[in-house]
Amino acid sequence: MKRLGYIIQKEFKQIFRNKSMLPIIFVMPLIQLLILANAATFDVKNIKFGYIDYDHSSTSRALIEKFHASTYFNVVANYPSQKLANESMQKGNVDVLLEIPSYFERDLQNEKFNNLGVTINAIDGAAAGVENVYVTQIIQSFNKKLMIDLMQASDQSQVQPVNITTIPSFWYNKTLNYKTFMVPGILVLLVTMITLFLSGMNIVREKEIGTLEQINVTPIKKSQFIIGKLFPFWIIGLALLTVGLIISKLVFNVPMVGSLALMYFYTSIYILVVLGIGLFISNFTDTQQQAMFIAWFFMVIFILMSGLFTPIESMPKWAQYLTEFNPIKYFVEVMRMVMLKGSGFIDIVPQLSKTLLYAIVMNGLAVWSYKKTN
Repeated sequence: MKRLGYIIQKEFKQIFRNKSMLPIIFVMPLIQLLILANAATFDVKNIKFGYIDYDHSSTSRALIEKFHASTYFNVVANYPSQKLANESMQKGNVDVLLEIPSYFERDLQNEKFNNLGVTINAIDGAAAGVENVYVTQIIQSFNKKLMIDLMQASDQSQVQPVNITTIPSFWYNKTLNYKTFMVPGILVLLVTMITLFLSGMNIVREKEIGTLEQINVTPIKKSQFIIGKLFPFWIIGLALLTVGLIISKLVFNVPMVGSLALMYFYTSIYILVVLGIGLFISNFTDTQQQAMFIAWFFMVIFILMSGLFTPIESMPKWAQYLTEFNPIKYFVEVMRMVMLKGSGFIDIVPQLSKTLLYAIVMNGLAVWSYKKTN
């Protein structure tokens, strides 16, 4: 145990002695959390809206006012012709075009029916889908009010039409704040990246400066060396989680409904998975640059297939099967379940058991692939 204690002490001294590593460990994650939590959002706002009004009636003006009043649309122009509107969209000056046909008001009053033309810039398919929902909601709301007005105007008895009102109940995120959904996932991302990169490059650095060969011929056992090397980064990972949770609460006001002890318990096992991957990568690389590239290659795949930014249910079936081997997926699910839903130990048993199995397999492979000569 004394040898292990000396190795751990030596590693902490080496980490805090490296002035370039300290900002990477503590400052960079905090800045990334603050920036990404505000930037990573699927909310589409400030949509540049233009329209072509061939009718110039009170009804068409009332419809345009609906878009003026919306917080999502920024009405930028009224185009006199379809040609000018299309040219403006090609230049990127407008995202959504609404075409109101001639005799729009007259046809509504006489025939109770009409069509509107909506053109959406769909280069970004996800944003276009959201914009289409916003436009449809505004038009449906306007149409509903218009129908009531027409019915009252044609019915002399002034019989009020039946109006059904829905009262939604939003669970776990009552204010529909997207940061509440994103911050736990981004916190997972930062803990994973820092611990993976640092643990992988730390051992490779011993190879580069030639000290690994010296350690290999010492009486230090393989298990002592590996634990002594990885334990400091296990502590750093938990420290990053602590700082991230504090920022999540104080800056973003993310609710923490569940047990903090449960979050730390799961995270302590998850970090073992990341450290095992880092050690496994370092065993097959000779330079820090190689370790960084390989680690980043797997990180990109893990992040994109974790459900952090895109729902796993929307992926192809083969991709959904691959996500079962993605440890970040389970960490993201557990953090959101515990923090936002207040899930207990029984609720996270499926994710916990898979993560524990992942930790045993990866660390087993890492220890097996590490070569120590006496």
